[in-house]
Amino acid sequence: MNETRAPGPKRSAAPGWQKKLLNGVKIAVAVILVAIVFFGAFYNVSEQQNAVVTMFGKVVRTDTAGLHFKIPLVQQVRMVDITTHGTGIGYTVSATGQNITDTTNGIMITSDFNLINIDFYMEYRVNDPVAYLYNSRHPEDILKNIALAAIRSTVINYTVDEAMTTGKSAIQSEVKSMMVEELNEQNIGLQVVNITIQDAAPPTDEIIRAFKNVETAKQGAETTINQARKYENEQIPAAEAQADRIVQNAEAQKAARIAEAEGQVARFNAMFEQYVLNPLITKQRMFYETLEDLLPGLKVIITDGQTQTLLPLDTFTGAEAEGGEG
Repeated sequence: MNETRAPGPKRSAAPGWQKKLLNGVKIAVAVILVAIVFFGAFYNVSEQQNAVVTMFGKVVRTDTAGLHFKIPLVQQVRMVDITTHGTGIGYTVSATGQNITDTTNGIMITSDFNLINIDFYMEYRVNDPVAYLYNSRHPEDILKNIALAAIRSTVINYTVDEAMTTGKSAIQSEVKSMMVEELNEQNIGLQVVNITIQDAAPPTDEIIRAFKNVETAKQGAETTINQARKYENEQIPAAEAQADRIVQNAEAQKAARIAEAEGQVARFNAMFEQYVLNPLITKQRMFYETLEDLLPGLKVIITDGQTQTLLPLDTFTGAEAEGGEG
């Protein structure tokens, strides 16, 4: 016996609005993907940056400021800050902005075997973005080590006084020159812009006191030297004037002696002329004149040649003269 089954309900096709919704979603997803890809193909580089573009791990180019295009999902872009940065060497900056001495890197030895706490401030920038990104892992650390090596190699050539006073400019210049040369060899993509000495002082209180004593002694020495120079400046003109007076007196005495000698020569010549004419008379006259010059200063003693006791006639004569005057 055949049984007839009642026909079941027929499956109806999906309503039209569902198909439209599904298609709309697909289109939206496609548009979003296209937008992502499209907008991801463009990138902007600021004035403070450079962009390094790589494709499959290889550097393609370096872009400067402006809007640029890259192949989406194939090329990668890494931004590099090229502005100038600064860092301290020999000290660190606390959260409150106070400088804290770095005893490990800030203490240097000088040529006169003194210790000095010297702090530097270094300014640097990226000058080769590709080398900065790919030639080393930590270029800033390498730069700091190069700076420390250059500072130590330079400071050791100066005395502690020079490092703290007159030698600062020379030290800064030499350190920068050494760093430039070393950075060119290392090629880490960094460039030192400037390096300056922030502070330089003895590292301990004992050395500070000793340094102050030395400075005081130096100032005392300078004061003494200045006083000596002042005394020299005062005495030299006086000595020169006295020397001039002595020379003038000597010249005057010389002229007088020469004149006197010339007069004596003239008198002798005149006397010789008279002697030539009358030798005997001239001899007698010269004899008498000589006696006249000698007798006033002679002691006269009269004796008969047999007297044993000599009388002091000069005393009697003097007494008589005094009595006669009285």
